[in-house]
Amino acid sequence: MDVHEKLISFFDSLSITYTIIEHGETPSSLESAKARGEPLKIGAKAIIVKSKHGFSLCVMPADRRLDTKVLKKVLRSKSLRFASLEELEEITGLCKGAVPPFGCFFALNTIVDPLLFSEENVAFNAASLVKSVKMKSVDYKKALESFGVVGSDDANGSDTVGVRFENISC
Repeated sequence: MDVHEKLISFFDSLSITYTIIEHGETPSSLESAKARGEPLKIGAKAIIVKSKHGFSLCVMPADRRLDTKVLKKVLRSKSLRFASLEELEEITGLCKGAVPPFGCFFALNTIVDPLLFSEENVAFNAASLVKSVKMKSVDYKKALESFGVVGSDDANGSDTVGVRFENISC
C-alpha cells in the first residue's frame, strides 16, 4: 500500500469525510490551489526541516511563509535548515510537492500552525502531485490529534512522535 492509499485508509478509519480531487501535476502550493479551484490560504503546505534534534514536518497555510526564527525557538535549536530534495525523498519516498501534512506517516514530529484551522476547509496534495484531498479543518485536526499531541519537551529530542500546535508562519 502506497502513502496515498494509507492516507485514504486512515481517513476512512476515522470516518472523516473528504473529497479527492484529481488534477494535472502540481509541484507547488500555488499551482495546486489553482488546479483545485480553491484559495491558496486553505492549502496545507508541508515542509521538512532539520534541527539539532533531527527532522520535523512543519505545516502552515500555503499563503504564509515559515518563520525560521520562531521555529528555532520552538525547536530549541540554533541550527535549522530545509531538507534537501534527496533527504526528502529518502525520508518520505515522495518528491517535492507531494508530501502530505502528516509527519507521523514518516516517523516525523509534526508542527502545525493553528492559523490553518481558521478556514472552514483544508486541502493538500495527498502523497501525489496529481491527487489532492479536501476536508473540513476540524476533521484535519481530528486526524492529527489521533496521532497524539505532544508537549515541547517530547517533540525536542525524544523518541516520541506526535503533533504540536505552534505559531510558526508569517
